[in-house]
Amino acid sequence: MRVLIAGRTGQLARALQDRLPRDGHGVIALGRPELDLGDPAGIARTVDAAAPDAVVNAAAYTAVDRAEAEPEPAFAINAEGAGRLARAAADRDIPFVQVSTDYVFGGDGGAPLDEAAPTGPLNVYGRSKLAGEAAVLAAHPRSLVLRAAWVCGPHGSNFLRTMLRLGAEREQLSVVSDQLGAPTFAEDLADAIARLLPALAARPAGDPGFGIFHLTGWPHTSWHGFAEAIFKEAAARGRRVPALTAIPSAAYPAPARRPADARLDCGRIERIHGIPAPDWRVSLSRCLDALRDEGQ
Repeated sequence: MRVLIAGRTGQLARALQDRLPRDGHGVIALGRPELDLGDPAGIARTVDAAAPDAVVNAAAYTAVDRAEAEPEPAFAINAEGAGRLARAAADRDIPFVQVSTDYVFGGDGGAPLDEAAPTGPLNVYGRSKLAGEAAVLAAHPRSLVLRAAWVCGPHGSNFLRTMLRLGAEREQLSVVSDQLGAPTFAEDLADAIARLLPALAARPAGDPGFGIFHLTGWPHTSWHGFAEAIFKEAAARGRRVPALTAIPSAAYPAPARRPADARLDCGRIERIHGIPAPDWRVSLSRCLDALRDEGQ
């Protein structure tokens, strides 16, 4: 397949560029200015020129706190732009994968949350991504929305890399312990998407393989629990590690509210597509080995 990836330098886009060719797929990864989701006029023209067999939208406005002060670009990219990109894929009748987030939920109880659970985002970023889900599904019946959480990996800006950097600089770190979820490694998401694309290409509109699916790592944990695991693995590889202190969210105020409990139920994607939630502890070990081998 010839796969157009919206996004080029983000952590998922980079993982997809590495993973998809292993299955023989051709990859066209486009970011700004070639493909700007904030530019309505250029989206369809760019998709037509690329002539893909499938589209994966790995581009997004992800500055969660900054979005509180500038909602317009967040909605322009995450909602309107995603919908237009899905419309362009619909015009070619090719499958479309939209990556979304656990932040579409309010996180106020009832977790683990399945795909039918009531949404209720607490911040602008979550509202823009929820609007993007609706726009994509309305624009294209052969769309799959993949909700992930706490995306991390060896590249880009993420919690894992921040912990490693701060751990090398400081004697002690305080990490929030009352927000629950699960890390999702970009490489695991890329692997799932690589497995999904050929199956989606063979499925018609209306097939249960399209729609909303959850995929995060397993098992569930807290940010503090994730940090503990990071530093345990880091210490085993000879890295300097800090002492960790667990703190409540109230002790670490931020402009955007985060869901307290956004653990996702990932059973549906395993039942329909045969893709189980990956063990993030295995992925963490693999990621730290890769960073060590790269001298990071």
